[in-house]
Amino acid sequence: MAKAKTSAFFCQNCGYESSKWMGQCPACREWNTFVEELVDRKALSTSGKIKPATEAKPVPLSAIKTSDEERISTSMPELDRVLGGGVVKGSLVLVGGDPGIGKSTLLLQVCRNLSGQNLSVLYVSGEESLQQIKLRAERIGTFSDHLELLCETSLDTIRTVIERNKPQIVVIDSIQTMYNENVSSAPGSVSQVRESTGVLMQIAKGMDISIFIVGHVTKEGVVAGPRVLEHMVDTVLYFEGDRHESYRILRGVKNRFGSTNEIGVFEMRTEGLVEVENPSEYMLSGKPKDASGSVVACSIEGTRPILLEIQALICHSYFNNPRRTATGTDFNRVNLLMAVLEKRVGIHLSNYDAYVNIAGGIKMNEPAVDLGIVMAIVSSYKNQPIDEKTIVFGEVGLSGEVRAVNMPEQRVVEAKKLGFTTCIMPEVSREVVKNIKGIKIIGVKTINEALQVL
Repeated sequence: MAKAKTSAFFCQNCGYESSKWMGQCPACREWNTFVEELVDRKALSTSGKIKPATEAKPVPLSAIKTSDEERISTSMPELDRVLGGGVVKGSLVLVGGDPGIGKSTLLLQVCRNLSGQNLSVLYVSGEESLQQIKLRAERIGTFSDHLELLCETSLDTIRTVIERNKPQIVVIDSIQTMYNENVSSAPGSVSQVRESTGVLMQIAKGMDISIFIVGHVTKEGVVAGPRVLEHMVDTVLYFEGDRHESYRILRGVKNRFGSTNEIGVFEMRTEGLVEVENPSEYMLSGKPKDASGSVVACSIEGTRPILLEIQALICHSYFNNPRRTATGTDFNRVNLLMAVLEKRVGIHLSNYDAYVNIAGGIKMNEPAVDLGIVMAIVSSYKNQPIDEKTIVFGEVGLSGEVRAVNMPEQRVVEAKKLGFTTCIMPEVSREVVKNIKGIKIIGVKTINEALQVL
């Protein structure tokens, strides 16, 4: 007779189940991701209900009626932008971020705004007591009685409360503290997180309730638990930034109801998170004047152009292996661009330390910042400053050519709005922006042409 509880191994990255421990996961090919958990084989999975075969009926496509998704505004334009215009009814939203970054503060502010619109909101906390939430709420502002709090970790109890009260918005803080009685493993384990999310997905889709889930992240910056968690939800938002800095970036990495890679910028203050309507201004605040190795570039996040300052410091190395550091951008990309400079321009950087930084604590990996990184490195190497009213963008290829980037018109318009007088951009994109007046456009085909302005 088989035992009710057996031991099984789960991949923490993708959720793959195995009867024995393996060094490499056969599904996602990651190493050393398997953890052992106790599994109750008699317990049925709660992530999905099996319908009888007689109830399953296919429907022709023409018989399906569609309508525009009704969205609920959160009264926070930056958050609405990332969500694609507001909260969709019946959607499941995952909000991840480092501890202390402001996830709970953000969602509590969302609850305040939504409850102020006479929407019934339920805030479920498995980490904080009611008194702790009350202290944070008093700092944020005045709350409506339409917001109700519940301190509970049992998923069965939470489900009963939701079915009885029928709230329109539910916040779960956090998914790693939820406990499903049908799963024998501890809270926060792969099985618990997967099955608990499955139950919440049933509630969201079956009762047309919008649910926000808070998820803690690992040291690699991804949500702790199986990667399948991100596949189950409708929207995945990551709250980025240094907890010791005041600015925070909310980035949408998945959205079934809107565009991805949209970002919202917030500033952490005593009264909570305050929206930054024009992030380009704060990105460029404190930019030094007449300093070498500093150049302004333009990146597109979703549909929003953002101007940012790229800093580079090139100095002679006294070691056999020069140091190379990249903050806010891809390290390997910086090494590649330095190799292009050495091969195509003849600037020998093999004996120099190189430090590249994106000011403001933001991470940018768009290829359009390549030309800005190249010009910042050469500016620091020659100790020649670049005109502070000049903006640069363009992708750099291995042959030293400057390639086209998307949405060049929006980038130039944003630069003109902030008072820039000169724009260095790819020659192939110059035709698109020829009608924009009030800013000098310099089209370049290679990095050699771009470096002639120094």
